Amino acid sequence: MEKYLAWKGKNINYTVQGTGPAVVLLHGFPVNLHVWDKFVEFLSPHFKTIAIDLPGFGKSSVYDSVHTMSFMAEAVKAVLEGENISKAILVGHSMGGYVSLAFAKLFPENLAGIVLFHSHAAADQPEARANRIRTLEAVQNNHKDFILKFIPSLFAQENVSRCSQEIEDLKQLGYQSSAEAIIAALRGMAEREDFHELLKTIDVPVFFVVGKEDPRASLPELAHQMSLPKNCEGIILGNVGHTGYIEAPEKIFPAIESFCERTYQENSPA
Repeated sequence: MEKYLAWKGKNINYTVQGTGPAVVLLHGFPVNLHVWDKFVEFLSPHFKTIAIDLPGFGKSSVYDSVHTMSFMAEAVKAVLEGENISKAILVGHSMGGYVSLAFAKLFPENLAGIVLFHSHAAADQPEARANRIRTLEAVQNNHKDFILKFIPSLFAQENVSRCSQEIEDLKQLGYQSSAEAIIAALRGMAEREDFHELLKTIDVPVFFVVGKEDPRASLPELAHQMSLPKNCEGIILGNVGHTGYIEAPEKIFPAIESFCERTYQENSPA
């Protein structure tokens, strides 16, 4: 079911499917909630599955020239309040993982667990920040041309041909995003804080999804981050880049479902 939440004078779009403990799916950059359609079908028989269009993306409003990760986390909290959900597991892909970490810092009492799906806790280093600035210029010049070139780069090279239709589908989702929304998110990601200390103190289970061929994440750095939480699991996949929900769903979906089931079982009243 598609819903709209009136928030701060504009709208946040999201979908709700299934019943049970809540799992919230937060998409990456620069697409929208529909990247999760197959995962929603997989999870919804056992969980109340909520997929959110983060501010500016899909059918959610653009709010400002910068959408910080904390601002997006506040939008997620507003959706949970609107659905009368006190605790949820957040599954965040890439940018959605940054939002999940910001949520963990701001609203720890509302978090049951967190899945960092091709995401990580580090802030942008100077080189990465400079790359985002260059990306801003490309988006301003022609945001559809940027998406055309950007989406295939998310995949392991050996999967580009095999996933040609899925890459085209992702491009179409990206084309729905305005240049204004893309730029606001890029600026927000460039400004995000470092969350290594949060990982050391986080009180909920954490699950990492890692692709060995992910060009946007260092495997040694992710291995270090996986050692920080007191309760952490993960899956590291060969021949997978930055889009495991497309490149290896048969391995990732059951692993995340199992994590969610065990997290809620371990926290249920005796």
